[in-house]
Amino acid sequence: MKLTCLTFLLSLSIMVNAQNNFKATQIKFERVEKAYDEKWETLQKFIKAAGYGNDFSMLINAYKAEGKLEVWLKAKSGKSYSLFRIYDFCAHSGTLGPKVVEGDGQTPEGFYYINVFNPMSSFHLSLGVNYPNAVDLARTGKNRKTGGDIYIHGNCVTVGCIPLTDEKIKEVYVLTVEARNSGQDNIPVNIYPFKMTDANIKKYSAQFPAQLIFWKTLQPGYLAFEKNKTAVNVKEVKGEYILR
Repeated sequence: MKLTCLTFLLSLSIMVNAQNNFKATQIKFERVEKAYDEKWETLQKFIKAAGYGNDFSMLINAYKAEGKLEVWLKAKSGKSYSLFRIYDFCAHSGTLGPKVVEGDGQTPEGFYYINVFNPMSSFHLSLGVNYPNAVDLARTGKNRKTGGDIYIHGNCVTVGCIPLTDEKIKEVYVLTVEARNSGQDNIPVNIYPFKMTDANIKKYSAQFPAQLIFWKTLQPGYLAFEKNKTAVNVKEVKGEYILR
């Protein structure tokens, strides 16, 4: 029993150190250090005022038609997220509808998470999302390439990514590092074609009728978050998202 407890405590210590070291490693990069110097003090004041505490979780919702990226936060002990910041896209690529193949210029639509932190990006700072996921792969098929390298980044150019200005990506990057450093391994990034109300689906499916069936699989996740303000729990099955 003593050996088991000792092993558990050692493993816990390693996990905590790994989390704390994530920020320490990131902040060694000049751009990240500068982002913290410029943005973190002010962000901390708003975080404290909102009651999120020192350790918080983060969720991102992005809407292509509206050109908005929302950052939602919650205290680690909290049950639901609340809106913290809204950032404008500073450029757009493609049209409404998901990304299907490499080179189509489309920004993906679906339920993703942050899987890359790039402090030396060609676009100042960038956060990668795990496109393609199982739904994207099923939609593309075996004989076509899905493409990849989808990021939220600085600079105002894009071929399928979500671009913010350099000043805005500094804030988003710092917040994401803090959430990751607090132990949040999967930071959700939900990318929607638009605010997925019934009225908007009717409006935009009239312009893009081929996307209606796919958009109907996204809507339950959108509505669930709007109702509960908790992370969306979906399964990826045969090219569709199914709400658990």
